Amino acid sequence: MGIRPLAVALVGFVSFSAGAWAQTPGVRVLASNGIRAVFQDLAPKTDADFNSSTVLKQKIDAGEAFDVAIVTSDMMDTLVKEGKIAAGSRVELARAGVGVGIRKGAAKPDIRTAAAIKQTLLKAKSITYADDGASKVYVIKMLERLGIADEIGKKTMREQGSGRATARVADGSAELVLTLTSEILPVPGIELVGPLPAEFQNYIGFSAGVGAKAKNPEGGKALIQVLAGPGNEGKYKAKGMEALKK
Repeated sequence: MGIRPLAVALVGFVSFSAGAWAQTPGVRVLASNGIRAVFQDLAPKTDADFNSSTVLKQKIDAGEAFDVAIVTSDMMDTLVKEGKIAAGSRVELARAGVGVGIRKGAAKPDIRTAAAIKQTLLKAKSITYADDGASKVYVIKMLERLGIADEIGKKTMREQGSGRATARVADGSAELVLTLTSEILPVPGIELVGPLPAEFQNYIGFSAGVGAKAKNPEGGKALIQVLAGPGNEGKYKAKGMEALKK
């Protein structure tokens, strides 16, 4: 198949997927906060319950119905093993690194090196992060490696969900937020300083899968095809994520 016919075929595939999804009854989606901005860009008319992957797992364990789950890749591993995601429906979508956010218009601190971010964290009057967020473990590891975990802990506001954490910075009640870049860039009132220094950086992957007991599995599959469709790399990048190659 030549390049032009292949391109036409891919466009046709994406159009069919989007059409099939749009023509089916509502799709019930449970989605991680980390992918919220991209999801709302690619599927603006689809209602979804956004929360941390930890809270979404609790809802699934409690029996909450869903057609599609979009959670961290580690959490998806667990859901697949437990038989709560339909076999073969899992698709890797994107990943995001951990970054630092400040209130919009505030002076940007230096976080480019281990020494620089250590001084920035020590000088900050207050810090916040999501206590149930996927990035928490990496934030804590960084603080421990820098030898400032106890000192920073005294001025840290731990919140349930990244939305509450970023809101703290937007309203001025916290100076810095440490969370995924995809949870900083799209939020009004705050801005991304940058990613953590390379030696502390880690990436959180996000996967989508159709629920094993989905009431609308075909609609769920079509929605996932839209989210994973070719040509979405720029949309993911604009929201602080990196689309994963299929």
